[in-house]
Amino acid sequence: MQENNQRLLGGAAEARPHTLTIEERRKITMTGVESVTSFSPREISLRLSGGKLLVSGSDLKITAFSKTSGTFSASGNITALRYGGASLSGLFR
Repeated sequence: MQENNQRLLGGAAEARPHTLTIEERRKITMTGVESVTSFSPREISLRLSGGKLLVSGSDLKITAFSKTSGTFSASGNITALRYGGASLSGLFR
């Protein structure tokens, strides 16, 4: 069945939609995360079905991640987000 679905979609698996919630610049929660590609107290790099997301800040800590469900959360001082090459840091000014 999955093989048939992939053929109907041109050989690619269906993309997971994602949501993003930031609470008081201290907690980020997401769905639709495929993987954590790198992390440090200053940056967390995530792969989403539609591209990449870079979370920047200080004292960043991953508090939960499930590859199966695609859920992710982290805490710390969040100062900027960057989808692909477009910076969204202006949201926090």
